Amino acid sequence: MLRLSGQIQDAVTTIRQHWSRTPRVGIILGTGLGGLTSEIDQEAVISYQIIPHFPRSTAIGHKGQLVCGNLAGVPVVTMEGRFHAYEGYPLQQITLPVRVMNEMGIELLIVSNASGGMNDAYRPGDVMILKDHINLMGDNPLTGINDDNLGPRFPDMSEPYDKKLIDIGMQVAEDQEIRAHRGVYVALKGPNYETPAEYRFLKVIGGDVVGMSTVPEVIVAAHVGLKVFAISTITNVALPEELEPVDGEAIVEAAERAEASVRKIVIGIVKHVRQS
Repeated sequence: MLRLSGQIQDAVTTIRQHWSRTPRVGIILGTGLGGLTSEIDQEAVISYQIIPHFPRSTAIGHKGQLVCGNLAGVPVVTMEGRFHAYEGYPLQQITLPVRVMNEMGIELLIVSNASGGMNDAYRPGDVMILKDHINLMGDNPLTGINDDNLGPRFPDMSEPYDKKLIDIGMQVAEDQEIRAHRGVYVALKGPNYETPAEYRFLKVIGGDVVGMSTVPEVIVAAHVGLKVFAISTITNVALPEELEPVDGEAIVEAAERAEASVRKIVIGIVKHVRQS
């Protein structure tokens, strides 16, 4: 972690050569959710390949670029494509963009993802606003010697997701007639999907959905003191006794079908930032 400060500055310096404004919101777009960038009044599009220390996005449907501009009248920096532990990257590298966006000046991090539903009340195409999470990835992005200039050694996680923003997101969903839930996201490393026994276990410990991302970024957001709003597209529902095969392409297609709902909620949150 002691090398991160220099890496953050290197990345910010390169981004500033292409876009000099100060964003208020950072957005991480997950699987099938890249359509949000069409709503952005784009001022700069920066490939991850030219940003020092950024990994390369190899996941299906992830373009791998920063989209900078205005969304609903608010300056935003948006990751069109994220990184995952199953791609082989260490969590400190996966979460470096969160630290970079924080250094650029964001006050809120919005994170989206696709997930498998485990709650019996959930249906494919529903969305879930995260109220909490369980980290079963077997790792943590804060492992190692702490740099006190970046954040505290033991960051508090009593409210990893902003409660006020959760309420606002649920209200937007109700106003837009979107099936939305608040729930608990379980993060596993992947890349394989879960066995029937694993789904039963994850339900018993309190999980409503399961995925392979988000939690490392949220931990780092807590470390640097950012507010977080996170939303998940439920692409399939896993019933352990009636489990059907799932493949990555089908997950992307399901996420894309529900993208409009997520887009409306995210824009509603950004509009709240503009008014605050």
